[in-house]
Amino acid sequence: MKLFKHGAGVAVFCLALILAAPGAFAQAQAPEPASDSVTHQMYLDMKLGKLNIHGDNAVVEALVLQRDIPITYDYIATLMRTPNAFGDGPACIVCHSSNEPDESYRGLDLSSCEGILRGSTEEPPKPVIVPGKPEASLLTHMLRDNRMPLGVPFFHPVNTEAIETVKAWIDDGARDDEAFQKTILPMFTDAEALGGDVPCTECHQSFRDPPSFNEVNLTSYDAIMKGAFSKTRGKDGKPGIPIVVPFESE
Repeated sequence: MKLFKHGAGVAVFCLALILAAPGAFAQAQAPEPASDSVTHQMYLDMKLGKLNIHGDNAVVEALVLQRDIPITYDYIATLMRTPNAFGDGPACIVCHSSNEPDESYRGLDLSSCEGILRGSTEEPPKPVIVPGKPEASLLTHMLRDNRMPLGVPFFHPVNTEAIETVKAWIDDGARDDEAFQKTILPMFTDAEALGGDVPCTECHQSFRDPPSFNEVNLTSYDAIMKGAFSKTRGKDGKPGIPIVVPFESE
C-alpha cells in the first residue's frame, strides 16, 4: 500500500481502527484469522459478484471493514517509522523516540507499544491514546489536525484573519446563511486562504477515502455538517464524526 497523500487517509483510518479496539495495544500481535478461509470466501464472493475490488485501498476496505480483519500493532509500528505515512514529512519517531524529555520532544516515545501507552512525560504529562475511544485520543487528533491544510508550515500562525473568521462563524452557531456562502465556503476552494499551497477541497471533496481524507467533504454546508467517515459509519447506522460543533469552535 502506498503511504503518500491519499494513502495517508488509510493510515490514519487504520490507526483509528486499532485504537477503537479495547486492549488492542496490550498485545504486540493480535490473533490472525485463518488466511485460507478468508481468501476462499473472498474468491467465492468475487465469483458471485458480491464483492468488487479495485486498487489497493479498495482491498483494505474490503478486508478490514467487511471481514473484521484485526489491525495489529506491527502495522502501527511500521507507520511510525515510515516517512510521509501521515502526510508529507519525516517519520514520527524522528522527533518522538523516547520517554525522556531531554531526548525526545514532549517525552513522547512512538517507537514502542509501551512508549505509546505511557504517553508524553514532559510536564504536564498527557496520555496520547484512550484504548477503545479513538475520538478521545490525542494521537488521533494530532495526526489529523496538526498540519492541515496540507503544506502549512509548522510555525504558521494559527490566529490569522481567515482562521479567526471560521472560528467566529462556528461560535455564532455555524449557520448556513449568506455570510457562510459568501465568506466561509469560498475559503475552502482558495489555495491561499488558510496558509497552505493547495485548497482544502483538493483533499476534502467527497465522502469516499480516497480521494478525500477521512471522508471529509468541504464542498457544501450539508456536506460539512455530515462530518468525517459518514459513509463508513453510515453502514452501521451511525452518523459521521462532527468536524464542526456549533457555538464551540475550540
